[in-house]
Formats: sequence, C-alpha cells, structure tokens
Amino acid sequence: MPGIVKVLSPFVKQFSSTSIKKNLPIAFRHRYNQVTCIIDCLEIEIQKPSKAMHQALTWSEYKKTNTIKYLVSCTPDGLVNFVSNGYAGRISDVSLLEESLFLESLNPGSYILADRGFKNVESFLSQKGFFLLRPPSVHTGMKLSKKEVKQTKQIASLRIHIERVIRRLREFSILKMHTVVNTNLIGILDLCIKTACALINLQDSLIK
Repeated sequence: MPGIVKVLSPFVKQFSSTSIKKNLPIAFRHRYNQVTCIIDCLEIEIQKPSKAMHQALTWSEYKKTNTIKYLVSCTPDGLVNFVSNGYAGRISDVSLLEESLFLESLNPGSYILADRGFKNVESFLSQKGFFLLRPPSVHTGMKLSKKEVKQTKQIASLRIHIERVIRRLREFSILKMHTVVNTNLIGILDLCIKTACALINLQDSLIK
C-alpha cells in the first residue's frame, strides 16, 4: 500500500485559482465564482475498540457508532484536491480543519463551500483569513425567510459535487456505507482512502 500511494499521490493535489476559474462549472459562475473548494467529512465505521479510552475517542455523535473521520475537499468541478489523515470520530470540525493542515494548502482569502453542519467553524476560518459559504442555520421554532430558502437550495445544488465524490469513494468495498473496518486494518485505512481518492480522480469526470 505505501508503494501504491507513492505512485498515485500526485493525482490528488491543489490546483491554482486560475486553473479552478478556467474550469468553473456554469452553476458557479454567477454568484459563487470565488469558490475554490467544497468540503465535507467522511466517516468510516470501525469495530468497537477494546480499550474504554479508545471507545470514547472514536465515538461519533453524528453516526452513533465508533468511526475514523476524514476531511475531504474537491474543486467546484469535482476533482479531489485534499484528503486528510484519519482522526478519531469524536474530533470536532474546528479541530479537524486545524490539525489536518488543510488550511495551509489554500491561498489566503479562499472561499470554502460547506454544508450546514460546519456552523461552528465560521469564526475560526474568518480569523485565519478564509471565507465560509454555507446554508443559513435553522433555529428551533423559527422558519427560514424566502431569501434564506433560496440560498439553501442554491448551495445544496452546488454541494452535490462533493456528495458525488463521497458516493464514488463509497463504491470501494472497504469504504461502503455499512462496512465495519476490522481493528487490525485501521493502520492502513489512511492509505486506502488516499488511493481511492487518486483513483476516482482518474475516472470519468463527475460533470459532463
């Protein structure tokens, strides 16, 4: 696996702003032409660790099971341009963004598109000089305005590209939705994820 990753790793790389704008899908060109990447988290279910501390660290409140969590980023036209190492499922979105060194791979002032779940990272990103675009938050007992509903639909239609990327990753047996990774294989899971990301970049384009 290390040898395979060494050969395939050049196929997952950051692209210049010029290159991204040159290949920007039509849907982004009017209101969201400054977006350079779309991010989401990929969580892989693992066997319940034998140690109580490891059980607590890998417990995912979102998945309600023990997981390894990855940050995946793609360009607006659907090419994976970053995948983090795996972190215990309990890690917060802010910690994941910071510890994965994802932000260091971006140009200052980059616009990042994300889903509503990344609400806790907005102030953190702004302090670092980045901009986060995500659907408006829904507060209990309150309805979204017409403008907010429209914005939510627009962003959802653009985020579909990262969802397609993750759907392609899920086609690999070890990454399928309900696959539970054996504890003995956790050590090579990072290599598997990186290999899968490189291979989907070599497949047919997500956008026809």
